[in-house]
Amino acid sequence: MAANGHHDATKSFDVLVIGAGISGINSAYRLATELPSASFAILEARNEIGGTWSLFKYPGVRSDSDLHTFGFAFNPWKKSNIIASGDSILEYMHETLDKFDLNKYFRFGQKLVRADWREADQQWRIEVDVTTQGRDTSKVVYWTRWLILGTGYYSYDKPMAAKIPGLENFKGRIVHPQFWPEDMEYKDKKIVIIGSGATAITLLPAMVENGAKMTTQLQRSPSYVLGVPQAKPEDAGWLRRTAPEWLIDRWLRFVNLSLPIVLYYFCRYFPTRATKFLRQQAQKSLPPGFPLDPGFKPSYKPWDQRLCISPNGDYFECFNSGRAKIVTDTIRSVKENGIDLDSGEYLEADTIVTATGLQIQFFGGVNPTIDGKPVDVSKEYLWRYTCISGLPNFGNIIGYWNHSWTLGSDISIHMYIRLIKRMQQTGYTSVRPQLSEQDKKLEDISASPLSSTYVKNGSSLMPMCKESGPWGRRPNYFLDKWRAERCSLEEGMRWDKVSM
Repeated sequence: MAANGHHDATKSFDVLVIGAGISGINSAYRLATELPSASFAILEARNEIGGTWSLFKYPGVRSDSDLHTFGFAFNPWKKSNIIASGDSILEYMHETLDKFDLNKYFRFGQKLVRADWREADQQWRIEVDVTTQGRDTSKVVYWTRWLILGTGYYSYDKPMAAKIPGLENFKGRIVHPQFWPEDMEYKDKKIVIIGSGATAITLLPAMVENGAKMTTQLQRSPSYVLGVPQAKPEDAGWLRRTAPEWLIDRWLRFVNLSLPIVLYYFCRYFPTRATKFLRQQAQKSLPPGFPLDPGFKPSYKPWDQRLCISPNGDYFECFNSGRAKIVTDTIRSVKENGIDLDSGEYLEADTIVTATGLQIQFFGGVNPTIDGKPVDVSKEYLWRYTCISGLPNFGNIIGYWNHSWTLGSDISIHMYIRLIKRMQQTGYTSVRPQLSEQDKKLEDISASPLSSTYVKNGSSLMPMCKESGPWGRRPNYFLDKWRAERCSLEEGMRWDKVSM
């Protein structure tokens, strides 16, 4: 598979991947090892790898799924802790690049601004803003047969705008976790964290531990939180001394693949029992006499929204300190030095942290076009959750909403490699998902099974799914992996051979 001769060879590729986070690094390894004859590069708008893990700097930032499955299958996570800090994840990503000599594929300071499929060329014309260390920006054009986006699902530039009445009146500091200031000082301060998702559940114990005078989590609606024990290094030592390393790595990965799937289906099929179980676990982890309601009584069923994980129950433990509390209420108005609640309670605050969610964004904010004509992606459909109807030779990597992101990312790149190999073998120049008349009659469903506010707010921007067939949602990792390796590449796909 060679790039077209009439384009500059240094700017012409078989595959371009956008984004140097978990998905970009995973893609680089898979392309280098499984498509050795293909030319490819990874473009990253920022000047470093890491994505989420180099962007987020708030106290306590960590994974919300286990590292045996969030880590790369080809470079197993060796440390005993299964929930890891942002710093250690970033270190692991750098180690992976060095270990497998992947650095040479990455180009930094290159922000995708336009992607246009040219039917006559059967390639994508990519416009990129290149920023040098001197901060000068220039435009560069790339050509690629395949365009794969590993840009994640949220905006790096702006968080979800939270409607908090009177926030402009506040005289203290207002911080969003996505843009945590380096000079942030909160020791001996009164902090109010607004939010109930994974970020809030991570921030609360971290701020208590680091000396905040009083940290209050203010939530409109509680989340389900599950304490997960972290293994100590000595716990794994004896195991690694008694069995081959490859066997231990496979066993740990299998266990951590299976348990979240079992828990997810238990929550979905037996919501009443799951609710009881999760509330009982919370009660056991909280200090004696700590009220379970209303702070730990969500209004939704388990896994309607993402289940929050607390390593070693640190979230529950911090309420023992006397310097953490949880308030379930709605905001009447923010005042100069605190927050008036609808119940009549007043929360004093030196700092307000708005942990209210992410701004959903796909494709790094770029709308793809075909011969200059815009494609309304929200009217299109996901094929096998990897390709999008109407877009040729185009992949958008989406991880799991209810499991480790990397698992879905790896399935996606395997699917693209299968499609590219078929093109190499058959001489086809493009492939695009296309719904049959029968497919169009199937019921439309949202691409995400979650009802979190930020997901609902962003669902109008996302491609849709259908209730079944190749257009359905991903069921679970084991079935998805089998499909990625064996599913028909004809069903729902239009293959074209255009001579150029």
